[in-house]
Amino acid sequence: MTQSTTRLARAAVAIAIAISMPLWPNPLAFARVSALLASHGLHGQAAAPARPATRDGLPIAKPEAAAMSTERLRRVHDVVRQHIDAGSVSGAVTLVSRDGRVVHFEAHGLRDIASRAPMTKDTIFRIASMTKLVTGVAVLMMVEEGKIRLDDPLSRFIPEFKSMKVAKPQVADQAQVDSVPASREITIRDLLTHTAGLLTVSGLGAQQSARLTARAPTDTLPSYVPRLAGVPLDFQPGTRWSYSPLAGGDVLGRVVEIASGQTYDQFLKMRVFDPLGMTDTFFYLPEDRRSRLVSLYDSTPSGLRPRAERVNTSSGTYFGGGAGLQSTAEDYLRFAQMLTNGGILNRQRLLSAKTVRLMASNQVGEMASKNTERPAPGTGYGFLVGTVEDPVAAGLSVSARSFGGAGTFGTLVWIDPKEKLVMILMIQSAPANNSLRRDFENAVMQSIIR
Repeated sequence: MTQSTTRLARAAVAIAIAISMPLWPNPLAFARVSALLASHGLHGQAAAPARPATRDGLPIAKPEAAAMSTERLRRVHDVVRQHIDAGSVSGAVTLVSRDGRVVHFEAHGLRDIASRAPMTKDTIFRIASMTKLVTGVAVLMMVEEGKIRLDDPLSRFIPEFKSMKVAKPQVADQAQVDSVPASREITIRDLLTHTAGLLTVSGLGAQQSARLTARAPTDTLPSYVPRLAGVPLDFQPGTRWSYSPLAGGDVLGRVVEIASGQTYDQFLKMRVFDPLGMTDTFFYLPEDRRSRLVSLYDSTPSGLRPRAERVNTSSGTYFGGGAGLQSTAEDYLRFAQMLTNGGILNRQRLLSAKTVRLMASNQVGEMASKNTERPAPGTGYGFLVGTVEDPVAAGLSVSARSFGGAGTFGTLVWIDPKEKLVMILMIQSAPANNSLRRDFENAVMQSIIR
């Protein structure tokens, strides 16, 4: 065999191994290929071309390569700048991915007003109820493994929920609450769809929660969640839709602990975050990440004011599945891209494609879109995700069957499977800036050119 033939054979071996490597997102792939080429005496002969990527290895493409307009995507910057100049937010991070490639990624404004620290792409945000999507995936992973059934009674895992009561106002004094027995038990499905009636946004039972379920700094899910069974439900299970900001997700986190045999933080780290490469997502930030945490502001008529009290949705011992996580835009894109791909990312499959479709399907009919607290025509609700059923009725530009979620401090993720698109908005002020969310969604969708 000639020297030239030998080198060609070596190259063929290198290429065969290289193309078997996962392509996205794998920042080590090219280093491994280079080492492989060098081991065959080909170093510097046929180096693979560098693929543009973010700091954490997410692939980048020019918008036009993903059928989007660079010029039109600049409107994302413009709308965020308008809200910063108006004083409604201090800053933001915006990220858009299409066909699995980042086409827009920008940090805007300030991370902290007092110090004038600029917003950076790796800023960490309190994602609040965007935690629920992660909890939904965790529960469905246990469902796929046969450890949880959707219609299991909650009492199978937490016996204290066996005989629940439902709050009922007294006839003589509507401010006082009586209770009646629940007509049936709460199920896992009820908790995933906000139809359980457990500590909802405006219910009678929730009004008593502070007295009955005050959480101590040292509480854990095992010590605290059973106490929630002492709060009367706001309505009979399965008869209404009403959002449970914290309790429903926290209870489901405890169910995952029992089903998996791991603490909830360890389950998510080992089964979700590590496989997806989410290195900046935590219930409780390590010391070396805290300098990147964005400051939280209250939006008042006189402008933004620093939030005085600490957000109390998680701690070093309490892992709130309803609203407790903190994360970055890049980390959350990995999670959202997994869902967009039908449950898989970088050859790491968390869910089957059928289960993802089930998660993102409307499970509650018109109960969510016609609820009395905040009617939302054209929308539905899946398993801890909001859905769009009729974009025209909803007044949105996203596709039907798109889905996502938002956090109380303004964060947003939306996944449009038809367009193979993910959009993420990270801001940090309360109440949430819904106008910016709508402006952001419009700016992203109008940039699609085919």
